[in-house]
Amino acid sequence: MKSGFISIVGRPNVGKSTLLNAIIGEKIAITADKPQTTRNRIRGIYNEIEGQGLDCGSEPAMTVSSETAMTGSGNLGCQLVFIDTPGIMRPKTKLGEYMTDTALSTFKEVDAIVFVVDEALGKRGGDNYILDRLREVDTQKILVINKMDTMDPEHYRKVFEDYDSTGVFDEIIGISAINGDNVDVLLGALKREAAEGPQYFPTDVVTDSPERFLASELIREKMLMYLSDEVPHGVAVEIESFVEKPNITKISAVIYTEKKSHKGIIIGKDGKKLKGIGKSAREDMEVLFGVKVYLELWVKVKEKWRDSDFILSNLGYKNE
Repeated sequence: MKSGFISIVGRPNVGKSTLLNAIIGEKIAITADKPQTTRNRIRGIYNEIEGQGLDCGSEPAMTVSSETAMTGSGNLGCQLVFIDTPGIMRPKTKLGEYMTDTALSTFKEVDAIVFVVDEALGKRGGDNYILDRLREVDTQKILVINKMDTMDPEHYRKVFEDYDSTGVFDEIIGISAINGDNVDVLLGALKREAAEGPQYFPTDVVTDSPERFLASELIREKMLMYLSDEVPHGVAVEIESFVEKPNITKISAVIYTEKKSHKGIIIGKDGKKLKGIGKSAREDMEVLFGVKVYLELWVKVKEKWRDSDFILSNLGYKNE
């Protein structure tokens, strides 16, 4: 069989997590229209069974269905492990430093790098910095121009030509991650170059992220969706208890915020904002975990937690 590790990198808000979810066929990474949505590495496992579509190394094939993967029918022909990374940007806090280091550290650990962009080169800060880092590694590099569904032909041509002129990329592929357009083309390019290797994860696994982590991320996603721009970046979520019972999972979580004024905003008048965040997060958890979920949320203030090594470590933001 063929297997390998692929890092998905780029600036904030270019659609890296949306692309990962489209590849895997399930929502395993949170998405939002705000920068710094992804804070940790998130691994998604793409499995393809021999005989389901076309085998690895051939032309693009569709992702194996979750039903087929769960039953384990057929031999696994390909397993690609995708690593979604935080957006690379100039850090302003220790949390920002952790996030940028997390993304860049994958460059020398993977078999291929997918660099996602949605604008012409230099349109936004950080592109040239990422390009310089990519030039330092001898790894398959694919440029993905995302959001092509929002571009007219001239805009797309400009983005393509700008990056093609750098000579950095083995292939350039235009996609729409949100619509799934050309995701199979990207998979085909990665599978053709994949080397023979071992199976790293069981066939029915789509992510190695613990359920506690996934629960905390879903809560944070809802805050990104329901709160104003400033508030979500100063919050973190800690799962205090995660108790699984036969018919229900009971979760208690604390939302930490840096400012007392933000605590009131998160809770909202008569607690309505917090209840809405909890209800939306709980519904997504029930879909993801496949069981009923009882979710309790609390809000506490931890001033300047994004610049505290101790707190960052306790909340799981640390580089090994």
